[in-house]
Amino acid sequence: MTTTTILTRRAFGAMMLATTAACARGPDPVVSPPLPEFVEGYGPIDDAGYSLPGIPDKYLQGVNRRMSGIYNGEQGPNTLDVDPFAKFLYHVRADGSTTRYPVGVGRAGRSIRGGATIKLKRKWPGWTPTQNMLRTEPEVYGPFRQGIPGGLRSPLGARALYLYRGSRDTFYRIHGTNDLESIGNSGSAGCIRMFNHDAIHLYDQIDVPMKVHIRAREESLRVDPENYERGIELPPKIISPEELLGPEAEALDRPPQFDEAEVF
Repeated sequence: MTTTTILTRRAFGAMMLATTAACARGPDPVVSPPLPEFVEGYGPIDDAGYSLPGIPDKYLQGVNRRMSGIYNGEQGPNTLDVDPFAKFLYHVRADGSTTRYPVGVGRAGRSIRGGATIKLKRKWPGWTPTQNMLRTEPEVYGPFRQGIPGGLRSPLGARALYLYRGSRDTFYRIHGTNDLESIGNSGSAGCIRMFNHDAIHLYDQIDVPMKVHIRAREESLRVDPENYERGIELPPKIISPEELLGPEAEALDRPPQFDEAEVF
């Protein structure tokens, strides 16, 4: 037997009201914005009391990131092999493997050539422009002739490796930088720049003294023609003294904090 339910106008209205209430949306839940994703090895890090932000993907496109593999260059083990034309630095290990880092190099005519030896390495070092920098580009470096202490404001970034020839300081450095755009390009006064993340990584991998080889143009063409002359030449970046030396900049900075005395 089929049972037939007869809906009065009042019953039908009550049913519709209940259905509408059941389908009505409540307040939207609070959803936190998704955390940004970073290329492995380039996310936020804490170092010496500083919180370094991750490096955006746009600066790490293609080969412009740290990679490990088999070394195919011409230098011996325990060497840093720098190709200023392809903008790479290779840490060559005894087993024939390497870590390749993207670097920024000096503008035309300003890069170090030949060989050198790393005799010192420093965490969060201070910086003072050389006499040559003051002479050739006083508009860029003149305001900083008294130097900048180690920390977030220092142009040498999180780590620096000091290049010598014999007992003579060449005044060239392999160092970190906050100028992300310069990595993979030519734009420095001659030093070899690295992402701070890569400078920290390399610093922890090497001992001093260590040989540094700078490839000549012919060697770069012979070993890595695919990446020869990678990147562009950037104009000198002029930074306001107020940005690095003003009261607000000093108030926001502080000396690095190390867990123990540094031994080099």
